[in-house]
Amino acid sequence: MTLADVVVIGGGQAGLATAQAALAWGWRPVVLDASGGAGGSWPRYYDSLTLFSPARFSSLPGMAFPGDPQRYPVRDEVVAYLDAYARRLDADVRRNERVDRVAEEDGGFAVSTSSGSVVRARMVVAASGGFSRPYRPALPGLDTFTGTVLHSAQYRQPAPFAGRRVVVVGGGNSAVQIAVELAQVATVSISTRDRLRWQRQRVLGRDFHWWLAHTGLDTSALGPRLVQGGVPVIDDGRYRTAVRAGTPDHRPLFTRLDGDGVVWADGTRERVDAVILATGFRPDLPFLDDTAALGDAGAPLHHGGVSSTVPGLGYVGLERQRSFASATLRGVGRDATHVLKALARQAVPAQRVAR
Repeated sequence: MTLADVVVIGGGQAGLATAQAALAWGWRPVVLDASGGAGGSWPRYYDSLTLFSPARFSSLPGMAFPGDPQRYPVRDEVVAYLDAYARRLDADVRRNERVDRVAEEDGGFAVSTSSGSVVRARMVVAASGGFSRPYRPALPGLDTFTGTVLHSAQYRQPAPFAGRRVVVVGGGNSAVQIAVELAQVATVSISTRDRLRWQRQRVLGRDFHWWLAHTGLDTSALGPRLVQGGVPVIDDGRYRTAVRAGTPDHRPLFTRLDGDGVVWADGTRERVDAVILATGFRPDLPFLDDTAALGDAGAPLHHGGVSSTVPGLGYVGLERQRSFASATLRGVGRDATHVLKALARQAVPAQRVAR
């Protein structure tokens, strides 16, 4: 059994930023990470994933992203960056420690892992992020569709889909990036409930994220309220050009899946080999089931990342937790500092003991 000042659940970007913020407070965090290596969810993303924010806007606190600050890093560069960041932290980061249960006891928490270890602390921060549980919408006919169904979390590269008919469901950045990549080797439609919304990557010679930062929208709680219906696709011109050229084409969401095909909104039926659901993720927090922390469908009850029902409990890495930047490399550090400051007002850190 270990006593800690704060237990951080998750060792990806949100967990590492939280550990760094805790160290800045003079606390010794224990980070419990289910995976065997650094990087959180990043190693599981598709091979060609490229950040839509430049390197200069893609750093955690205390360590700049290496290389040209104006370039757009790829997935493996982010994994390497997070690995280097974890090695520089003077924190107790424990890999292959999946948290099974968080229990409230004696004004604090007992955090139990699948290995049988228990860590006790006055505070717990769930930093497993908002990208752990792929969301599969209840589309008519999805469960009986005889073709291939993948979530974008399972997609890696286009080669297995060469020569096939593919429908990508979703209108966000990942959906468009995957659809355009697949259209180089397959016949692809991107299918959405609403129109595709575009945001130019560079405005008046500056990256879009520069404008977010210098107008304050990136960190303002008003930012997410100004954009309803999802985040627009950030585009340097090539994605919109590809969609306008029909590679992929864009269609309204089909009315249903039917055996080995889809029925489109105009009533026509077409055979389809594969459907890729780029439909986002939901927080995966089953270890909080024995607390009052979760609401409908397992959603955390919180204000800006501070639990509204369980004192001493916080969250870092949730999408739009406090601003546009929440759940991004550039935003989790600010959210971590905010959450720990709030938790510090609720609980006095437990006495540290030798491990």
